[in-house]
Amino acid sequence: MSRTQLPPLPGDLPPVVDARRLSGGDVGTVWLARLEDERTVVVKRGPGGASLEAEGLEALRAAGAQTPAVLGVDADVLVLEYVYGSGEVAELGRRLAQVHATRGPAFGWERDNLIGPLPQANPWTDDWPTFLAEHRLRPHLDVLPRALRRRVDAAIEDGRLARRADHGVAASLVHGDLWAGNVLHDRWLIDPAVHYADREVDLAMLELFGAVSPQLLQGYAQVWPLDDEVEQRRDLLQLYPLLVHVRLFGSGYLPAVAARLDRLGW
Repeated sequence: MSRTQLPPLPGDLPPVVDARRLSGGDVGTVWLARLEDERTVVVKRGPGGASLEAEGLEALRAAGAQTPAVLGVDADVLVLEYVYGSGEVAELGRRLAQVHATRGPAFGWERDNLIGPLPQANPWTDDWPTFLAEHRLRPHLDVLPRALRRRVDAAIEDGRLARRADHGVAASLVHGDLWAGNVLHDRWLIDPAVHYADREVDLAMLELFGAVSPQLLQGYAQVWPLDDEVEQRRDLLQLYPLLVHVRLFGSGYLPAVAARLDRLGW
């Protein structure tokens, strides 16, 4: 049994009888623990994001996604149901489309939250291009070399970004950090950065580090088909997660930013 530095569990959960550290945990520390009542749970400790993660998981679950149940939460500790069992990729696509069909009053969220360890601003904004430019891209342009920053700034100022982003966008509930590592067993969604946005941001991020499964797209289209111009917006929507990666992991991601600006003609 290894319970070194395992934090006290919030709420009225029974004592831990066995625990081991899990790999990963870029933002905090994660344990797999067995409770006195024989339940297996995941315990996550991180700086101040537990309640935000719990809120995101519960919002996604209410909208139709499969997520681990939240068993306990306080300021820094989150206890989740341990999930297992593979799902069908097409069903994941159908559920993702169902989540995206959940509409918000505007673009943004009830409060600011986090993407990974970074603050993510979510002020209510009436139009998508403004939200994307002012609350996703501009806050991270300082990580770019001057030449790249000027290219993005110019596209914002002269309207090219707005013209590319605007396609009658609905304010859809999105996971907000949907890369392959945040999908377990083709079924469970974890580690969200929820907000209301263009639904295509989730699909663009899934595509960022590997092709999206055709089965997922087929399932998605059964619920809410994408329009024929989705690929024309993908490079734009991948800029935000790439800027986050530059801030977190360094200049190795700058060529990917430049490549997308080249393809956008900026």
